[in-house]
Amino acid sequence: MFPFAADRRWLSALLAVSTALALAVTAAPHARAQGEETPEQLRQRLAERLKEDIGSTTKVGTGARSGKDKDKGPDKDREGRRAGGKSTTLPSVAVAASAARPEVHWSYTGDNGPDRWGQLSPDWKQCAVGTRQSPIDIRDTIRVDQEAIRFDYRASRFSVVDTGHTIQVNVSSGNFIEIMGRRFELMQFHFHRPSEERINGRQYDMVAHLVHKDSDGRLAVIAVLLERGQDQALVQTVWNYLPLERGDSYDAPVSIDLNQLLPKDKAYFTYMGSLTVPPCSEGVLWMVLRQPVQLSSQQISIFSRLYPMNARPLQAGSGRLIKESN
Repeated sequence: MFPFAADRRWLSALLAVSTALALAVTAAPHARAQGEETPEQLRQRLAERLKEDIGSTTKVGTGARSGKDKDKGPDKDREGRRAGGKSTTLPSVAVAASAARPEVHWSYTGDNGPDRWGQLSPDWKQCAVGTRQSPIDIRDTIRVDQEAIRFDYRASRFSVVDTGHTIQVNVSSGNFIEIMGRRFELMQFHFHRPSEERINGRQYDMVAHLVHKDSDGRLAVIAVLLERGQDQALVQTVWNYLPLERGDSYDAPVSIDLNQLLPKDKAYFTYMGSLTVPPCSEGVLWMVLRQPVQLSSQQISIFSRLYPMNARPLQAGSGRLIKESN
């Protein structure tokens, strides 16, 4: 929750923030016509608009209290597990460094790119030697009458985190899926461009990974493939509350309902794989929804200016069984 929720000046400031972000998105085509913006230029432009609109009413550059500064109250431990930063106890798909050790820098290109992940830390050796790694090219599937995934999603408060590797959305408690007799709670979802997984060789514009965890600590990831088309309302809501700096989080004053991100046809592919970032832990249940969801070109452009490419290369199938819904 935001501080001073009862203060009308604060509510006016929130309206100003949303207006500034909407203006920044509207101005994007004009900016592209004069030359592609870098992520730093985009954030600087947003910051300047916020300064003009809200002055000293709110702190520019964070958009919300940071996880280490705010008092989380009685839910501190539970919400800490959902944080996008170093305090998380969940093996986050976006931030995987252990808080007990100095953070090891990794990237999607260069000297610390995917080919080197397994050598950057002893804890990440699975990235190099694992035999059940993700992502994979989903092909040669076995079509069966798979049980339907039971989605129990509801309107939830959320925060948006720019992790330095992706845009991650941490959601409040109370969202679940049920599959194979187990109940998994949604912890966070995040984005990759282009899609990490492929379907019979086809790669999509983006993908959203919805990360769930059960009471025994086992992970299940729902992958929603994203292709160019019409505006997507939930994604636009997330983009409206992008932090202005990497490493920052923004507690949104509105709610989202993850049902809005799911396709109508929830048939899926499933296989056993791993996290797609360090430490590349295996034993992750993957469910890739077969029907893609559309995003507009402008929505894809906003993400790609921040993260032009943040997809791990394909990994060996290693003879794994991949099932597909009839």
